[in-house]
Amino acid sequence: MSSLNPTKINYLLQQVPVGVAMASSWLSKQGYSPDLIRSYRKSQWLESLGNGAVKRISDEVDYLGAVYCLQKQLEQSVYPAAKTALILQGRSHYLEMDEQQVYLFGSEKETLPTWFKNQNWKPKIQFYTSSFLPESLAMTQIVHKNFEVSVSTPARALMECLYLAPKEMNLVECYELMEGLNDLVPTQVQQLLEQCTSVKVKRLFLYLAEKSNHSWLKYVNKEKIDLGAGNRSLVKNGVYISKYKITVPKELEEDGLPEI
Repeated sequence: MSSLNPTKINYLLQQVPVGVAMASSWLSKQGYSPDLIRSYRKSQWLESLGNGAVKRISDEVDYLGAVYCLQKQLEQSVYPAAKTALILQGRSHYLEMDEQQVYLFGSEKETLPTWFKNQNWKPKIQFYTSSFLPESLAMTQIVHKNFEVSVSTPARALMECLYLAPKEMNLVECYELMEGLNDLVPTQVQQLLEQCTSVKVKRLFLYLAEKSNHSWLKYVNKEKIDLGAGNRSLVKNGVYISKYKITVPKELEEDGLPEI
């Protein structure tokens, strides 16, 4: 083993948290050549995680361990978003993580590496690219196992849910999620609404926040938020909300709450 420089592999394993993927391109930049990685694999220090990544031998790498690799090693903006971010922060306790899809967002034109896409992740991964919110605005860190990954804050995550609605996410479920967000920071909400480029998202966010009767909403200055012009019909045969010029599912206006 001396020919393989055990000090170098030990240094690598000390620097990289257990449970995360190691991208081949990143390893090369750290001075670990493809030949050396092959030697480590042959000597059972490392094993393949598909074409373009490796992991510790017999290590269990879940999707968050792979996201860590994308964020910290490949410097991608891919992150857990929407409902997934809420679940990871304990904001959606009635949803079982292993029964749900995982929502990942990334910047426009960003793609997932082949090794990531070819993994049989459980739960299933849904990846979306968008630019309706600034890339680094309203993000936070969560601890998973012994490492951290960047995810959407609750306010941003709810806006991402609304971005996916109504095709990819149910608007009634979005309302239920909004009801639980009674402690959002008004200044952060203000920033997000001012910098969001989706009129649909902004109108729905304000509508659902008012419907949830959240106290933080009174500190949001709606005059600084561009809500666009014209109507937005989100569903067929729904209820028209004149204040926000949107048509929403009848279920949202049949729950006993007064119409906004």
